[in-house]
Amino acid sequence: MVDLGSNSVRLVVFEGLGRNPIAIFNEKAVLRLGRGVSTTGRLNAEAVAQTLTVMNRYRAIAEAMGASPFEVLATSAVRDARNGPEFVATLAARMPDARIRVLSGAEEAALSAAGVLCGIPSADGILADIGGGSLELVRLDAGRSGAAATLPIGVIRLAERAGDDAARARALAETELATVPWLAEGAGRDLYVVGGAWRALARIHIAQTRYPLNMVHHYTIGRDEARDLAGVIAGAGRRALERMAGAPRRRIDDLPYAAIVLRRLLRATGARRVVFSANGLREGWFMAQVPEAVRREDPLLSAGREYAVRLGRDPELPPALAAWTTPLFPAETAEQRRLRTVACWMSDIGSHDHPEYRAEQAYLRILRQPGIALDHHARAFLATTLALRYEAEPDAPFLGLARGLLNPEALRRATILGVALRLAYTLSAGTTALLAGTALEMGATLTLRLAEGSGVFAGESVTRRLDRLAEALGLDATTELAA
Repeated sequence: MVDLGSNSVRLVVFEGLGRNPIAIFNEKAVLRLGRGVSTTGRLNAEAVAQTLTVMNRYRAIAEAMGASPFEVLATSAVRDARNGPEFVATLAARMPDARIRVLSGAEEAALSAAGVLCGIPSADGILADIGGGSLELVRLDAGRSGAAATLPIGVIRLAERAGDDAARARALAETELATVPWLAEGAGRDLYVVGGAWRALARIHIAQTRYPLNMVHHYTIGRDEARDLAGVIAGAGRRALERMAGAPRRRIDDLPYAAIVLRRLLRATGARRVVFSANGLREGWFMAQVPEAVRREDPLLSAGREYAVRLGRDPELPPALAAWTTPLFPAETAEQRRLRTVACWMSDIGSHDHPEYRAEQAYLRILRQPGIALDHHARAFLATTLALRYEAEPDAPFLGLARGLLNPEALRRATILGVALRLAYTLSAGTTALLAGTALEMGATLTLRLAEGSGVFAGESVTRRLDRLAEALGLDATTELAA
């Protein structure tokens, strides 16, 4: 699909129709098609010519890759410009097989919301998607889309309306946001922000704070941090912005206006945190292509199952591992149980890697994978668990990144689960039949029960790994044979 926006034109080709969108091709051209729309009422003439050239390339790529359907979604610049229909007609004549949709503000907001909920199904608060021409706002109530609004304060349009005057831009943003009374319902909840200009702000913050994971998606900062960041960016001159670590050069002109809108949104919503999302309209479009039964799946569990099928040896083993490790976590929450289950699904992803590098390879694969289902805590927890499942030393230097994202209790849980999975694979050789002859019980001691005649015995490697698990739990270990 092609996202034909006011600032950029982007082609994204997704693989398959799974629960988690996987982009296998992604190309963007920053053409600023919407530059001048607010003053002339027409699409930028130079950008129109460039867009037609770029669209010819995108069509050729889609055909060569066999991408279907090939759909073009045009947003605020095209829908608001007087020559928008003329531009669409020219595009349609050049690409008669493509479906071209000029989205209304409501449709654009709905797709953005679907994209965010694709990866954060329980999102609760206010969604804000900023583009070059417009700002889409959606109320999210525990994973459901509510009221929506579209305002003409995208970064390009706001700059033009304000005459490049920051004070006037602040006043315009505040006036426009005041027309949406339900924004105040975001008080104490999260503000989910979408759009390249806001992702650029996140990159600056990541670089300046030396955050351990250079990944914008799911990056979360508190209200005060977000307000301070926006204040610094809005007040900085161009030269200061160019010198900032992490500042994308192509976004320099947009940064102050993105910061102004963000700061006014924080004031209007009273949000407690800002959650940056790399997902929006494009992922929302993808989810509309996916069968309803697939859309209803838990994205994190679905990602785990996909890993098991693609990289593991026996997709029937993970549910058995989840049941086998349950006695070790008697007081876990529903979210902790969900993460433990996903770890079990992912626990064999290094089976085809070189033995000397399995631990680090599994760790990096999860910590840096491009999928949308994992927030940063989940990435760190699962990556640490799998590294320890492959017998990484707890103080291995490469584990430092994840340790910086986990509190002591989460690190303890990851350690217990990783060591337990290592023991399970030693006992079972990665098979359900052998695992069925074993069980763990946890009381005053940690007891490993082995069924007599099952082909499993407490050799040196089993005893060593059982002792290590007991040490992680703060218990002594014992082994018993059961008839």
